[in-house]
Amino acid sequence: MFALFQTIDLVLNIYTWILIVSAVFSWLYAFNVINSSNQFVNSVGMFLYNVTEPVLKPIRRRLPNLGGIDISPIILLVIIFFLRTFLWTTVYPLVS
Repeated sequence: MFALFQTIDLVLNIYTWILIVSAVFSWLYAFNVINSSNQFVNSVGMFLYNVTEPVLKPIRRRLPNLGGIDISPIILLVIIFFLRTFLWTTVYPLVS
């Protein structure tokens, strides 16, 4: 059972880093710091978009319009932090 909890924790940790990289990438793309016509940059951007957008889209629908400020990644990071903490402090002691 410990291996299952470690695997879930690892997946949530990796997704956290993908979410952070996606946010930084979107800033770099928006301010033309990276070359948007480069095929590698576009493929990385599409990968990050395809991995994060299905989870961020429902959060964005429920948030009010903040005038160009997107706080949905922050809310998702808080949810992931809560899930990881809940997993290790509440669920794992019950099953171990």
